[in-house]
Amino acid sequence: MQDHRPATPRARILMCAPEHFEVRYSINPWMHPDQWSSRRDELTGRSRDGWSMLRHTLERLGAAIELVPPQPALPDMVFTANAAVALDGTVLVASFRHAERQGETAHFRRAFEQLAARGLVRQVVDMPPGLCLEGAGDCVHDRGREMFFLGHGFRSDKAAAPLVAELFGEAVVPLELVDARFYHMDTCLNPLAGGEVMWVPCAFSAQGQGQLREIVGTDRLIEVPMEDAAKLACNSVNLDRDIVLAEASSRLKSMLAERGYQVHEVPIRSFGLSGGSAWCLVLRLDRPSLRGTATALLGAEAGSLAAAGD
Repeated sequence: MQDHRPATPRARILMCAPEHFEVRYSINPWMHPDQWSSRRDELTGRSRDGWSMLRHTLERLGAAIELVPPQPALPDMVFTANAAVALDGTVLVASFRHAERQGETAHFRRAFEQLAARGLVRQVVDMPPGLCLEGAGDCVHDRGREMFFLGHGFRSDKAAAPLVAELFGEAVVPLELVDARFYHMDTCLNPLAGGEVMWVPCAFSAQGQGQLREIVGTDRLIEVPMEDAAKLACNSVNLDRDIVLAEASSRLKSMLAERGYQVHEVPIRSFGLSGGSAWCLVLRLDRPSLRGTATALLGAEAGSLAAAGD
């Protein structure tokens, strides 16, 4: 069969196979180890099949997938979004709040160093001691507005905002998360390629809701219906006009279709038992800022002129 995927990928994404994924502890309201253990074989099979279908869907949509090896004592390594904040080739490695996940950092850092050796990452930076920031789970980039939205209150520290701003050269808007179900920013806010932002209002403080309405504009905020928010529909992967998620109601699909987006559903609901979904299962390695894209284009143009001069 002929492969119609583009030679240049639409995105380069880091994933980790769910070989050791399970709910063995509880660090958010979604996690109930007893419920997992009572259906272990069934849920393990569903997780592996669903993850494979997610990978296949992303590859079909033009993404290139890089893999980090899973580790037996770290079941949540599958959620690679939490591994780092990545922009313009710079990777800021995560620092985790809970002891259950802190062992992931060294493995992810080693993976990023290997990616750097291959030229897929430009530099790898560590968080300073005593400061928590759980990667793209809490530090969500809005390329069109040239800013990060940083969630704090459960997992990440508001004090990380100046570090992110200085390192990446983008504005950072800290927003307090107040509903424990939406413990990471990526569970309740998702900037889309067209400038719209999917969100779950109850996840934010009144002040945060006001900030988002002011920054984004009420006409560009897409409020995710609670029936979808409860299935982590906001935790979706957006590649241009394609949105990949676990499940969406007809109402949410219509809302997105009206804005020009196509929804792709994949059977990854079992990861919701650990509080994660599509966004959590990927980390975009090649995410560009507008500034970075402009610099790359200028560099390419200069290279073309130099070649022409030769």
